[in-house]
Amino acid sequence: MSALFDAPGPRTKRRIRWLTVLSILVSIGLLALAYAQFYRSGQLAPSKWAEFRVSTSWLYLLGALGNTALAALGAAAIALPLGLFLALGRLSKLKLLRWPSTAVIEFLRSVPLLLIIYIFMSGLPNYGVNPDVFWKLVIPIGICSGATIAEVFRAGILALPQGQNEAAIALGLSKPQALRLVVLPQAVRIVLPALIAQVVILLKDTTLGYVVSYGELQQASSVLVASTGHLVQTYLIVTVIYIGLNVLISNAANAIDRRLARRRAGTGSAERGTMA
Repeated sequence: MSALFDAPGPRTKRRIRWLTVLSILVSIGLLALAYAQFYRSGQLAPSKWAEFRVSTSWLYLLGALGNTALAALGAAAIALPLGLFLALGRLSKLKLLRWPSTAVIEFLRSVPLLLIIYIFMSGLPNYGVNPDVFWKLVIPIGICSGATIAEVFRAGILALPQGQNEAAIALGLSKPQALRLVVLPQAVRIVLPALIAQVVILLKDTTLGYVVSYGELQQASSVLVASTGHLVQTYLIVTVIYIGLNVLISNAANAIDRRLARRRAGTGSAERGTMA
């Protein structure tokens, strides 16, 4: 099994193609409408873009972009191992592990991320816990994303046939070895697209940095708007930057997926040659 769902049939593929074409046409139409409206209102006049013809504004946005990337990496460094740990805990046969893991996952998935950020910003300092602004943003994003990623990992593990684990144990591997060497690599391969989606969501969650006054990209754009008054121009550029980041993440993940597939195919060919 290589996916969480069955491959689409011919009719479904045709429907997907038509819906894709329709979505593209609608998107082009909306972009054309937006362009016409901006043109009529004078928002595309050269004078409105003057601050973006100097390096100062771009250097300021690049610095904020670096802060955004740093916050996203920090949150991912928390979310991925936490999600894996919670997923394994929820799948454990031991109630002392399964029940607390399930409770943590359901609690974090139910509570809004913004509320967790406010707890770190306004609640914990009253009890002597006052981390840096960076961590007031990164830790809430990491733990909330970790709960969602835990369900992604759990779905991937459950999607594997039980025979995979049983065959690994029958070959002499211990249960931890079977999990680490057989089950988890295949589960990660299955849920890689979902993990990519979660990383993109995690990146967008960093826009809540304005709550703690962390200088990420969204916060920087708000400062530029306040100083120049050019809201449309600033947010259009920031939107393009965010889209570019998401495209880069998706392309990098697809490249990793293709590399893993080639490595797995090469390993399979080598094993068949040895058996022959």
